[in-house]
Amino acid sequence: MKDEIARIIAMLQEGKINAEEAEQLISAIKEGEQEPQPKKGFLGKMLKVRIKSATRDNVVVNVPINIVKFALKMGHGIAWSIPEAKAYAEEIDIDLLMNAIDNEIVGKIVDIQTDEGDTVIVAIE
Repeated sequence: MKDEIARIIAMLQEGKINAEEAEQLISAIKEGEQEPQPKKGFLGKMLKVRIKSATRDNVVVNVPINIVKFALKMGHGIAWSIPEAKAYAEEIDIDLLMNAIDNEIVGKIVDIQTDEGDTVIVAIE
């Protein structure tokens, strides 16, 4: 990358290109050299549940988001087949929820602290 930038500066000094063209070329080189975002492993994003208790056991649960999505779809489908639950299932836009999980929701989604010192954190990372 340094060699290419040196060549661009030399071309600028020789008058072969102007400052704006040099800036565009250097920006293009820097964009091309940026390291790609590291891909998550095979399992992708995870739903992480952390429970810290002052008096009871601490709990750490990691569930792959793909399994969470599967469970949501299955649960939603099952709820439709149960007359008592169908009214509630109709109100859930499962496609909107799946889209949010895939594209938008990252980070803490639940953060609870009790007076007893217990903490519950649910995050998607």
